[in-house]
Amino acid sequence: MSNSLLKATFQTIYMVFFSSLFSTIIGGFLGIVLVVTDKNGIKRNKFVYSVLSFFVNLFRSVPFLILIIYILPISKALINKMTGPTAAIIPLTVSAIPFVARIFENALKEVDYGTLEASISIGSSDREIIKVMLSEALPTLVNGITLTVINLIGYSAMAGTVGAQGLGDLAITYGYHRFDYVQMTVPVVIIILLVQIIQLLGNYISKRINKKISI
Repeated sequence: MSNSLLKATFQTIYMVFFSSLFSTIIGGFLGIVLVVTDKNGIKRNKFVYSVLSFFVNLFRSVPFLILIIYILPISKALINKMTGPTAAIIPLTVSAIPFVARIFENALKEVDYGTLEASISIGSSDREIIKVMLSEALPTLVNGITLTVINLIGYSAMAGTVGAQGLGDLAITYGYHRFDYVQMTVPVVIIILLVQIIQLLGNYISKRINKKISI
């Protein structure tokens, strides 16, 4: 099982890394749009905010296992695969995008309004104001992205039940289906270790950023 365990671990890391990357980029952009178009935003647009907020809430409401069943055919259309770690990246990304969007929205809305007023008063462009907001919200964003990655680790394990492979699939194939609880426990322990490592790394980065901001 050692070779299978190593392969499954790398498959899980592969799925989580790319889905985290893509969801942070897309979800982060959507979160910025939500803040900018909100009633207190620098480019107020009630229609855009309402429509985008509706779809963010809609996708957040769909249970992941249901979502992955709907989206795997899209993976088939895009990459000609419905199983395996690469195919799973698409539903994993879609599931995390609305979560990341709300993380960015809430983090940016917590930025001190005085900081924004100072930027506006010196004639900063919209892009410069957004950069200031992102830099001020960075510690909160790091904590939020850390939670997203941890959620995606759990989702990747669930995706194993529908052919995504990885540690979740290994636990089911070698453990559950064979009634071998020792074999089922090993992948679970690896998942727990991955979660702990990500959480520690996220806390470390957040603290370092906080120290730099406070200097």
